Amino acid sequence: MPEFLLQMAPELRWALLAVFALLLVASSAIALLGVRYPGKDWRELKARINTWWWIVLVFSLTLIGQLQIALAVFGLISFLAFKEYLTLSNTRQADHVVLFWAYLAIPLQYFWIGIAWYGMFVLFIPVYMLLLLPMRMVLIGETKGFLQSASSLHWGLMICVFSLSHLAALLTLPGSPAEGAKLVFFLVALTQANDVAQYLWGKSIGRRKASPTVSPNKTLGGLLGGIFTTTLLAWLIAPYLTPLSPLYAACAGVLIGTMGFIGDIVISAVKRDLGVKDSGTLLPGHGGILDRLDSLTYTAPLFFHFIRYLYF
Repeated sequence: MPEFLLQMAPELRWALLAVFALLLVASSAIALLGVRYPGKDWRELKARINTWWWIVLVFSLTLIGQLQIALAVFGLISFLAFKEYLTLSNTRQADHVVLFWAYLAIPLQYFWIGIAWYGMFVLFIPVYMLLLLPMRMVLIGETKGFLQSASSLHWGLMICVFSLSHLAALLTLPGSPAEGAKLVFFLVALTQANDVAQYLWGKSIGRRKASPTVSPNKTLGGLLGGIFTTTLLAWLIAPYLTPLSPLYAACAGVLIGTMGFIGDIVISAVKRDLGVKDSGTLLPGHGGILDRLDSLTYTAPLFFHFIRYLYF
Protein backbone atom coordinates (compact mmCIF):
# COMPACT_ATOMS: atom_id res chain seq x y z
CA MET A 1 0.00 0.00 0.00
CA PRO A 2 1.38 3.51 -0.84
CA GLU A 3 3.01 5.40 2.06
CA PHE A 4 0.58 8.32 1.92
CA LEU A 5 -2.36 5.95 2.40
CA LEU A 6 -0.69 4.44 5.46
CA GLN A 7 -0.37 7.92 6.97
CA MET A 8 -4.12 8.50 6.75
CA ALA A 9 -6.52 7.72 9.57
CA PRO A 10 -7.95 4.21 8.92
CA GLU A 11 -11.52 5.52 8.66
CA LEU A 12 -10.50 8.06 6.05
CA ARG A 13 -8.42 5.55 4.12
CA TRP A 14 -11.37 3.17 3.79
CA ALA A 15 -13.74 6.00 2.87
CA LEU A 16 -11.41 7.18 0.14
CA LEU A 17 -10.91 3.66 -1.18
CA ALA A 18 -14.71 3.30 -1.30
CA VAL A 19 -14.93 6.44 -3.46
CA PHE A 20 -12.32 5.08 -5.88
CA ALA A 21 -14.16 1.76 -5.97
CA LEU A 22 -17.38 3.59 -6.80
CA LEU A 23 -15.65 5.42 -9.64
CA LEU A 24 -14.26 2.13 -10.92
CA VAL A 25 -17.76 0.64 -10.96
CA ALA A 26 -19.13 3.73 -12.76
CA SER A 27 -16.38 3.64 -15.41
CA SER A 28 -16.90 -0.09 -15.95
CA ALA A 29 -20.65 0.39 -16.24
CA ILE A 30 -20.24 3.10 -18.88
CA ALA A 31 -17.83 0.91 -20.84
CA LEU A 32 -20.30 -1.99 -20.75
CA LEU A 33 -23.23 0.24 -21.73
CA GLY A 34 -21.18 1.54 -24.64
CA VAL A 35 -20.71 -2.01 -25.89
CA ARG A 36 -24.32 -3.03 -25.18
CA TYR A 37 -25.92 0.07 -26.72
CA PRO A 38 -23.43 1.41 -29.30
CA GLY A 39 -26.09 3.59 -30.94
CA LYS A 40 -26.50 5.82 -27.91
CA ASP A 41 -24.27 8.81 -27.22
CA TRP A 42 -22.44 8.19 -23.93
CA ARG A 43 -19.82 10.90 -24.41
CA GLU A 44 -21.19 13.41 -21.88
CA LEU A 45 -21.66 10.80 -19.16
CA LYS A 46 -18.21 9.41 -19.86
CA ALA A 47 -16.73 12.91 -19.70
CA ARG A 48 -18.44 13.53 -16.35
CA ILE A 49 -17.04 10.34 -14.84
CA ASN A 50 -13.55 10.92 -16.26
CA THR A 51 -13.60 14.41 -14.74
CA TRP A 52 -14.71 12.93 -11.42
CA TRP A 53 -11.56 10.79 -11.47
CA TRP A 54 -9.41 13.91 -11.76
CA ILE A 55 -11.43 15.75 -9.10
CA VAL A 56 -11.07 12.88 -6.62
CA LEU A 57 -7.35 12.46 -7.38
CA VAL A 58 -6.67 16.17 -6.79
CA PHE A 59 -8.92 16.22 -3.73
CA SER A 60 -7.03 13.22 -2.33
CA LEU A 61 -3.89 15.38 -2.16
CA THR A 62 -5.59 17.50 0.50
CA LEU A 63 -6.26 14.45 2.67
CA ILE A 64 -2.79 12.93 3.01
CA GLY A 65 -1.98 14.86 6.18
CA GLN A 66 0.50 17.35 4.65
CA LEU A 67 -0.79 20.86 5.41
CA GLN A 68 1.51 22.64 2.94
CA ILE A 69 0.35 20.44 0.06
CA ALA A 70 -3.29 20.91 1.05
CA LEU A 71 -2.88 24.69 1.26
CA ALA A 72 -1.28 24.75 -2.20
CA VAL A 73 -4.12 22.69 -3.69
CA PHE A 74 -6.88 24.72 -2.05
CA GLY A 75 -5.07 27.95 -2.98
CA LEU A 76 -4.93 26.82 -6.61
CA ILE A 77 -8.65 25.98 -6.52
CA SER A 78 -9.45 29.44 -5.14
CA PHE A 79 -7.27 31.04 -7.83
CA LEU A 80 -9.04 29.13 -10.63
CA ALA A 81 -12.48 29.92 -9.18
CA PHE A 82 -11.67 33.63 -8.80
CA LYS A 83 -10.17 33.80 -12.30
CA GLU A 84 -13.30 32.14 -13.68
CA TYR A 85 -15.50 34.58 -11.78
CA LEU A 86 -13.56 37.58 -13.12
CA THR A 87 -13.82 36.20 -16.66
CA LEU A 88 -17.60 36.13 -16.31
CA SER A 89 -18.01 39.51 -14.63
CA ASN A 90 -17.01 42.52 -16.64
CA THR A 91 -14.19 44.33 -14.88
CA ARG A 92 -13.30 47.88 -15.86
CA GLN A 93 -10.15 48.47 -17.86
CA ALA A 94 -9.04 50.89 -15.14
CA ASP A 95 -9.21 48.15 -12.50
CA HIS A 96 -6.52 45.91 -13.91
CA VAL A 97 -4.01 47.26 -11.40
CA VAL A 98 -6.47 46.57 -8.59
CA LEU A 99 -6.80 42.96 -9.74
CA PHE A 100 -3.15 42.44 -8.81
CA TRP A 101 -3.97 43.25 -5.17
CA ALA A 102 -7.07 41.06 -5.31
CA TYR A 103 -5.07 38.08 -6.61
CA LEU A 104 -2.39 38.74 -3.97
CA ALA A 105 -5.05 38.16 -1.32
CA ILE A 106 -5.25 34.46 -2.28
CA PRO A 107 -1.80 33.29 -1.10
CA LEU A 108 -2.02 35.60 1.91
CA GLN A 109 -5.36 34.13 2.99
CA TYR A 110 -3.89 30.60 2.91
CA PHE A 111 -0.68 31.83 4.56
CA TRP A 112 -2.69 32.95 7.62
CA ILE A 113 -4.10 29.42 7.82
CA GLY A 114 -0.61 27.92 7.52
CA ILE A 115 0.71 29.92 10.47
CA ALA A 116 -2.51 29.33 12.49
CA TRP A 117 -3.34 33.07 12.79
CA TYR A 118 -7.08 32.64 13.21
CA GLY A 119 -7.90 36.31 13.83
CA MET A 120 -6.29 37.42 10.57
CA PHE A 121 -7.85 34.48 8.70
CA VAL A 122 -11.40 35.59 9.55
CA LEU A 123 -10.76 39.34 9.14
CA PHE A 124 -8.34 39.71 6.26
CA ILE A 125 -10.74 39.58 3.30
CA PRO A 126 -14.02 40.65 4.99
CA VAL A 127 -12.40 43.75 6.55
CA TYR A 128 -8.94 44.62 5.24
CA MET A 129 -9.50 43.77 1.57
CA LEU A 130 -12.93 45.43 1.77
CA LEU A 131 -11.15 48.66 2.72
CA LEU A 132 -8.02 48.28 0.60
CA LEU A 133 -9.49 47.56 -2.83
CA PRO A 134 -11.78 50.65 -3.04
CA MET A 135 -8.91 52.78 -1.71
CA ARG A 136 -6.64 51.59 -4.53
CA MET A 137 -9.46 52.17 -7.03
CA VAL A 138 -9.87 55.75 -5.82
CA LEU A 139 -6.20 56.41 -6.48
CA ILE A 140 -6.76 55.44 -10.13
CA GLY A 141 -9.34 58.22 -10.42
CA GLU A 142 -12.03 56.47 -12.49
CA THR A 143 -15.46 57.05 -10.87
CA LYS A 144 -17.79 55.65 -13.54
CA GLY A 145 -19.04 52.21 -12.43
CA PHE A 146 -17.04 52.53 -9.19
CA LEU A 147 -19.62 51.06 -6.80
CA GLN A 148 -20.53 48.14 -9.06
CA SER A 149 -16.91 47.30 -9.70
CA ALA A 150 -15.85 47.53 -6.05
CA SER A 151 -18.77 45.42 -4.79
CA SER A 152 -18.43 42.82 -7.57
CA LEU A 153 -14.70 42.42 -6.96
CA HIS A 154 -15.07 42.02 -3.20
CA TRP A 155 -18.02 39.60 -3.51
CA GLY A 156 -15.90 37.44 -5.81
CA LEU A 157 -13.09 37.38 -3.26
CA MET A 158 -15.51 36.47 -0.49
CA ILE A 159 -17.07 33.57 -2.41
CA CYS A 160 -14.04 32.19 -4.25
CA VAL A 161 -11.33 32.74 -1.65
CA PHE A 162 -12.71 33.48 1.81
CA SER A 163 -15.51 30.89 1.73
CA LEU A 164 -13.48 28.11 0.10
CA SER A 165 -10.47 28.73 2.36
CA HIS A 166 -12.56 27.35 5.23
CA LEU A 167 -12.02 23.91 3.71
CA ALA A 168 -8.30 24.29 4.35
CA ALA A 169 -8.96 25.79 7.78
CA LEU A 170 -10.81 22.61 8.78
CA LEU A 171 -7.46 20.79 8.55
CA THR A 172 -6.10 22.86 11.42
CA LEU A 173 -9.03 22.53 13.83
CA PRO A 174 -8.29 19.21 15.60
CA GLY A 175 -4.58 20.01 16.00
CA SER A 176 -3.26 17.67 13.29
CA PRO A 177 -3.92 17.77 9.53
CA ALA A 178 -4.47 13.99 9.53
CA GLU A 179 -7.44 14.37 11.88
CA GLY A 180 -8.64 17.55 10.14
CA ALA A 181 -8.67 15.67 6.83
CA LYS A 182 -11.55 13.57 8.18
CA LEU A 183 -13.60 16.74 8.70
CA VAL A 184 -12.81 17.91 5.16
CA PHE A 185 -13.88 14.56 3.73
CA PHE A 186 -17.07 14.58 5.82
CA LEU A 187 -18.04 18.06 4.57
CA VAL A 188 -17.16 17.53 0.90
CA ALA A 189 -18.73 14.05 0.73
CA LEU A 190 -21.98 15.23 2.28
CA THR A 191 -22.14 18.36 0.14
CA GLN A 192 -21.68 16.39 -3.06
CA ALA A 193 -24.06 13.65 -1.88
CA ASN A 194 -26.62 16.35 -1.14
CA ASP A 195 -26.38 17.61 -4.74
CA VAL A 196 -26.93 14.09 -6.09
CA ALA A 197 -29.74 13.32 -3.62
CA GLN A 198 -31.59 16.55 -4.43
CA TYR A 199 -31.37 15.73 -8.13
CA LEU A 200 -32.66 12.16 -7.66
CA TRP A 201 -35.45 13.13 -5.23
CA GLY A 202 -36.44 15.96 -7.56
CA LYS A 203 -36.71 13.54 -10.49
CA SER A 204 -38.73 11.09 -8.37
CA ILE A 205 -41.17 13.23 -6.35
CA GLY A 206 -40.44 16.81 -7.39
CA ARG A 207 -43.57 18.67 -8.45
CA ARG A 208 -43.53 22.15 -7.00
CA LYS A 209 -40.72 24.46 -8.11
CA ALA A 210 -38.51 25.65 -5.28
CA SER A 211 -37.10 28.66 -7.14
CA PRO A 212 -38.80 28.88 -10.54
CA THR A 213 -37.20 32.12 -11.74
CA VAL A 214 -33.64 31.29 -10.70
CA SER A 215 -33.34 27.53 -11.12
CA PRO A 216 -36.48 25.99 -12.71
CA ASN A 217 -35.21 22.42 -12.30
CA LYS A 218 -34.98 22.69 -8.51
CA THR A 219 -38.08 21.36 -6.74
CA LEU A 220 -39.34 21.45 -3.18
CA GLY A 221 -39.47 17.66 -3.16
CA GLY A 222 -35.84 17.51 -4.27
CA LEU A 223 -34.82 20.00 -1.60
CA LEU A 224 -36.59 18.19 1.26
CA GLY A 225 -35.50 14.76 0.03
CA GLY A 226 -31.90 15.98 -0.24
CA ILE A 227 -31.96 17.40 3.29
CA PHE A 228 -33.42 14.15 4.63
CA THR A 229 -30.79 12.02 2.85
CA THR A 230 -27.91 14.29 3.88
CA THR A 231 -29.08 14.33 7.51
CA LEU A 232 -29.31 10.53 7.56
CA LEU A 233 -25.84 10.17 6.01
CA ALA A 234 -24.38 12.70 8.47
CA TRP A 235 -25.85 10.77 11.39
CA LEU A 236 -24.47 7.48 10.04
CA ILE A 237 -20.90 8.49 9.19
CA ALA A 238 -20.21 11.25 11.74
CA PRO A 239 -19.03 8.80 14.47
CA TYR A 240 -16.22 7.64 12.16
CA LEU A 241 -15.04 11.02 10.84
CA THR A 242 -16.01 13.71 13.36
CA PRO A 243 -16.39 14.32 17.11
CA LEU A 244 -20.08 15.23 16.56
CA SER A 245 -22.70 13.69 18.83
CA PRO A 246 -25.70 12.07 17.06
CA LEU A 247 -27.83 15.18 17.67
CA TYR A 248 -25.18 17.59 16.39
CA ALA A 249 -24.43 15.28 13.46
CA ALA A 250 -28.09 15.49 12.42
CA CYS A 251 -27.96 19.29 12.82
CA ALA A 252 -24.84 19.36 10.61
CA GLY A 253 -26.73 17.31 8.01
CA VAL A 254 -29.63 19.77 7.99
CA LEU A 255 -27.16 22.67 7.78
CA ILE A 256 -25.24 21.16 4.85
CA GLY A 257 -28.42 20.07 3.04
CA THR A 258 -30.06 23.46 3.32
CA MET A 259 -27.05 25.67 2.73
CA GLY A 260 -25.82 23.50 -0.14
CA PHE A 261 -29.09 24.20 -1.91
CA ILE A 262 -28.80 27.94 -1.25
CA GLY A 263 -25.21 28.05 -2.47
CA ASP A 264 -26.32 26.28 -5.64
CA ILE A 265 -29.11 28.72 -6.48
CA VAL A 266 -27.05 31.78 -5.53
CA ILE A 267 -24.41 30.88 -8.11
CA SER A 268 -27.25 30.06 -10.53
CA ALA A 269 -28.61 33.58 -9.98
CA VAL A 270 -25.19 35.03 -10.76
CA LYS A 271 -24.98 33.02 -13.99
CA ARG A 272 -28.47 34.07 -15.02
CA ASP A 273 -27.59 37.68 -14.36
CA LEU A 274 -24.51 37.31 -16.55
CA GLY A 275 -26.43 35.39 -19.23
CA VAL A 276 -24.40 32.17 -19.15
CA LYS A 277 -25.42 28.55 -18.56
CA ASP A 278 -22.12 27.32 -17.12
CA SER A 279 -19.48 29.29 -15.29
CA GLY A 280 -16.73 27.86 -17.52
CA THR A 281 -15.42 24.83 -19.40
CA LEU A 282 -12.57 23.74 -17.14
CA LEU A 283 -14.30 20.52 -16.06
CA PRO A 284 -15.63 18.55 -19.07
CA GLY A 285 -19.14 17.30 -18.44
CA HIS A 286 -19.55 19.55 -15.39
CA GLY A 287 -18.94 23.07 -16.72
CA GLY A 288 -16.72 25.42 -14.77
CA ILE A 289 -15.12 25.12 -11.39
CA LEU A 290 -17.82 27.30 -9.80
CA ASP A 291 -20.46 24.94 -11.20
CA ARG A 292 -18.85 22.13 -9.19
CA LEU A 293 -18.09 24.17 -6.04
CA ASP A 294 -21.22 26.32 -5.81
CA SER A 295 -22.72 24.43 -2.84
CA LEU A 296 -19.40 24.38 -0.98
CA THR A 297 -19.17 28.18 -1.09
CA TYR A 298 -21.95 28.17 1.50
CA THR A 299 -21.46 24.89 3.35
CA ALA A 300 -17.70 25.28 3.99
CA PRO A 301 -17.72 28.45 6.14
CA LEU A 302 -20.94 27.54 7.94
CA PHE A 303 -19.86 23.99 8.82
CA PHE A 304 -16.42 25.26 9.92
CA HIS A 305 -17.88 27.73 12.42
CA PHE A 306 -20.56 25.25 13.49
CA ILE A 307 -18.09 22.58 14.52
CA ARG A 308 -15.48 25.04 15.80
CA TYR A 309 -18.02 26.64 18.13
CA LEU A 310 -19.13 23.26 19.48
CA TYR A 311 -15.86 21.37 19.82
CA PHE A 312 -12.66 23.39 19.30
